[in-house]
Amino acid sequence: MSATGLSSARIEELLGDDAGELLGFDSPAFSSEQLHLPGGDYVDRVLRDSDRSSGVLRNMQWLLDSGRLAGTGHVSILPVDQGIEHSGGASFAPNPMYFDPENIVQLAIEGGCNAVASTLGVLGAVSRRHAHKLPFIVKLNHNELMTYPNSFDQVMFSSVQRAHEMGAAGVGATIYFGSADGRRQLVEVAQAFEEAHRLGMFTVLWCYLRNDAFSGDKDYHLAADLTGQANHLGVTIEADIIKQKLPETNGGFRAVGFGKTHDKVYSDLSSDNPIDLCRYQVINCYLGRIGLINSGGASSGASDLAEAVRTAVINKRAGGMGLISGRKAFQRPFAEGVALLQAIQDVYLSKDVTVA
Repeated sequence: MSATGLSSARIEELLGDDAGELLGFDSPAFSSEQLHLPGGDYVDRVLRDSDRSSGVLRNMQWLLDSGRLAGTGHVSILPVDQGIEHSGGASFAPNPMYFDPENIVQLAIEGGCNAVASTLGVLGAVSRRHAHKLPFIVKLNHNELMTYPNSFDQVMFSSVQRAHEMGAAGVGATIYFGSADGRRQLVEVAQAFEEAHRLGMFTVLWCYLRNDAFSGDKDYHLAADLTGQANHLGVTIEADIIKQKLPETNGGFRAVGFGKTHDKVYSDLSSDNPIDLCRYQVINCYLGRIGLINSGGASSGASDLAEAVRTAVINKRAGGMGLISGRKAFQRPFAEGVALLQAIQDVYLSKDVTVA
């Protein structure tokens, strides 16, 4: 039994038929020796020499020193902003207690998370009680789907100044790269991140792809090369953490027929192994100078634990910084949500799950 809640045998059991491919993978296309890997000294070793202010460094260190993963350089973040895009009913009907922001923050605390990310309204409702205890990440923009017909757009719901006044440690935002409004979003978020850094808050970018042209024989919204380029655009506007969906395929540039790529992306920098696909995302985050966190995805029910552990194993072995998982946790009873969040953290605490 490891020192964590999940034994190595239990992790293997949850990985099922993928255990050998994921835990035994030892020949990555791109060596981890060339990466800036997460660690307890990440802020001093990697971020200190950047143009980030002492306030940003302090809040990043607070993030890394919080929760069960404190001191590891890895993060487990609870994001609950789905009530806007997915609707409050669709998100919280399984557990109406989460209509109350207090329970959202309590889930993050009891779950041992490094931070909680949510809307201005949710975090503002309980900020005086909790903002000095747990790092708050205010999500600035959202895609509300009450406007019809729906579009791939993100609208600013709040300001950086308001998040700062609340006592937030960081701000988050989404850009839909590839969408008709993506360039406007890029400008808005770049300006917001610049202000956040000026005020001492770190920045988290939801780097998502949205374009019908990215869907063909496969869903290339999940291609390593296209998501990798989205990451590269995200770090260009100085996101401190990149949130990205776990890649499931590759060859997006070749399939969609526009943009530029290089054959060595597929021959030298990646392979078909899920860890290599995720590592290409890390590569595009300045070789790991900026941390990559992968999203946990929608709740599938009974398979949620296995899916979350699999994503955590891939992210950690690829050189990623952690996981941001919401619906898998808050769409189940409170105690089960806590257990799922801590199972994710156990993967990052396990000495048997190493960087490939």
